Amino acid sequence: MSKQMHLGVFVQATGHHVSGWRVPEAETGSENLALLQKIAAIAERGKFDLFFLADGLTSSLTAHPSTMVRFEPTTLLGAIAMSTRHIGLAATVSTTYSEPYQVARTFASLDHLSNGRAAWNVVTTSYARSAANFTRSTHPGHDNRYEIAEEFVDVCKGLWDSWDDDAIVADKTSGIFALPSKMHQLNHKGQFFTVQGPLNASRPPQGHPIIIQAGSSAPGQNLAARTADIVFTAQGDLAEAQAFYASLKGRLVHFGRDRNDLVVMPGVFPVIGRDKTEVKENYQKLKELTDLPSALGLLSERLGHDVTQFDLDGPLPEDLAISDEIQSRGELLKALAVRENMTVRELALHVGMARGHNVLKGTPSVIADHLQQWFESNAADGFNIMPAWFPGQFELFVEYVVPELQKRGLFRKDYEGTTLRDILGLARPQNSFFPKV
Repeated sequence: MSKQMHLGVFVQATGHHVSGWRVPEAETGSENLALLQKIAAIAERGKFDLFFLADGLTSSLTAHPSTMVRFEPTTLLGAIAMSTRHIGLAATVSTTYSEPYQVARTFASLDHLSNGRAAWNVVTTSYARSAANFTRSTHPGHDNRYEIAEEFVDVCKGLWDSWDDDAIVADKTSGIFALPSKMHQLNHKGQFFTVQGPLNASRPPQGHPIIIQAGSSAPGQNLAARTADIVFTAQGDLAEAQAFYASLKGRLVHFGRDRNDLVVMPGVFPVIGRDKTEVKENYQKLKELTDLPSALGLLSERLGHDVTQFDLDGPLPEDLAISDEIQSRGELLKALAVRENMTVRELALHVGMARGHNVLKGTPSVIADHLQQWFESNAADGFNIMPAWFPGQFELFVEYVVPELQKRGLFRKDYEGTTLRDILGLARPQNSFFPKV
């Protein structure tokens, strides 16, 4: 079989468009379990690899409607695991505002509950305002957050290896529940964490739950090249995406890894219609409903500057310094504005749609053409689909784009294997307490 692309659905229940929830046919509510279960069922019907939940640790009246209030993602995925059988279940958890033991235990539990479908999106938490919710007076700097994250992930992987796969025997005759020689104590003492172990959860079905990373800066790429199985990224230009793909894949060899050990999945915001008229209608619907103040707020957040102080019908200031909080996304948006000769208003409306991710408009064949071009041009191994509103736009993708990709031999017609690692074609890691072979 030729190489197949991977697909994830990035779930923001009120839609990725800042005003998607206002579309008359949209179902709303980030705390609407029935809607979230429906989205998962649609994704599984479409043979998607991943059901993905982002997360943040703050809220405000100016937040994106999907993030103002929402379920804690790992709790939600426990519920979604009960109504699905195949699709991978991915959640975001911060390494800056969590403890390794707690996170290792959470994802080990989720992997067991889902029979090997758990994935952890490792984030360092960009925004300094998060510190105020965790009894912190300061927020670590960008590079320091990545140093913390690197050690954090290492500790979690070590904890997942606390028990051999066959350590728990529960032998009623001998009275032995666990074999002492098959338990391992981590005894980690590092720069940021001291963790004894062992973990009070047996080794996960996948060995280690899948690790996802989304940083595009140099420290972020290095962390991903060393530790990640999947990388989420945001590019709107083919050449830019190819350069990122080459840079990231090229780093793998320095960590003893193969190019195929890491799956790169850019975000894609598709506006779909069954014909050109419906495409135009759906796009116009979004334009008419867009709330400009909300879009300006999202752009300000991503640049680290209040953009309402600028001339909205002029360009971004050339000397605008990008915030340390979210460097790579800010630089991406600044470069996009220059490349497309956008005004501040136009950039804000773009961010209100997809927050810097690639916006596609078209019929199913047009959307499939674009995905195929990027996939076959070494710009992506797959895509994280970001529907403008749910469930309608996502249903159109699954009903019409997925069959088009399948017809072209680019996407699976059924699931193979039982775990997310099987679906992604990634090997199960050896227990780190075993001798290297």
